[in-house]
Amino acid sequence: MKKIYYFFSLALLLGSLNANSQGCIAVRHMASATGNPNSTVSQMKGGQFQFTTSYRYLHSFRHFVGTEEQKERMANGTEVINKSHAFDFGLSYAVNPRLSFALNIPFIDNARSSLYEHYGNSVEVNPEQKRFFTYSKGVGDMRLSTTYWLLNPATHLKGNVAIGVGIKAPTGDANVQGDFHKLDKNKKEYIQRKALDQSMQLGDSGWGYSVELQGYQSIFKNASVYFNGFYMFSPKTVNPATNFSVPDQFAGRAGVSYAIVPKKGISFALGGRVEGLPAIDRIGSSEGNRRPGYIVSIEPSLLLNTHHHSFVFAVPYALVRNRIKSWSDMQDPTGKKHGDAAFADYLISATYAYRF
Repeated sequence: MKKIYYFFSLALLLGSLNANSQGCIAVRHMASATGNPNSTVSQMKGGQFQFTTSYRYLHSFRHFVGTEEQKERMANGTEVINKSHAFDFGLSYAVNPRLSFALNIPFIDNARSSLYEHYGNSVEVNPEQKRFFTYSKGVGDMRLSTTYWLLNPATHLKGNVAIGVGIKAPTGDANVQGDFHKLDKNKKEYIQRKALDQSMQLGDSGWGYSVELQGYQSIFKNASVYFNGFYMFSPKTVNPATNFSVPDQFAGRAGVSYAIVPKKGISFALGGRVEGLPAIDRIGSSEGNRRPGYIVSIEPSLLLNTHHHSFVFAVPYALVRNRIKSWSDMQDPTGKKHGDAAFADYLISATYAYRF
């Protein structure tokens, strides 16, 4: 029973992979498909359910061009600051121990402050260096997914691999408007209402199609290695309302999990994760405005599991942040064009699951 509880926790760890908006890199929230093997979902009998809710917080402010931080932005007080609170609600249904379906609905609350979008960065036009805020709040893009374990979980407690596919629906508002403070030629303020930055949009207006792979393998008593990754294809080119690109996105993680107090269902995991947006989509054109890039993090996690309840707390900390060149940047004949993006230092993530 203790072994099963340990794998319940490992399962939730695998199932908690998310791609999240990393500051100005507008990675849409995308929960992983259902859980792990001997896990919360795969140990359920046919007809059983699992409810999952998760919370994530990030505060982005460090600007990068490539992997080089633009430290002058903070020194001059012109950095763009994004704060994001994201809640995800999921319901999984197990047809049998190997096949399950999951529906995930995100709710997002964003706040962004900047100078350049309003009065401007320069002291000449904005002598008081006034900073203004824009906000977005609401339902994001929902996702329906299915997962199938290649081996029978009942007879393969020590290792298994699952494949999954999913579809993302454009349920989030992809044209959230906000008020921007501007100055006319006489230095009189007026308000311009227009679409918020792409990192603030609740959706991207396009349908997405994802493939996923996850698995685990016991390496010695109470310890396992795990991996999980997905890639989402977005055939639509741009959102016509904003000219923002509808990009592909990806995320992956791998690490080691160890049951430190098996009798209490307490485990610790340490691994790495990567998430981001490619510059070039696999299907369709890559035109439109986008900030491609990726972030590589080290991810410590604490896991707790009881008979019906599971909890995971993780704080991925950024090791590498890279704002790569976009398709638009690549069209510059001089090769000098290279946009920037703001990233967070870390992400706070908490996930709770209840099996019934």
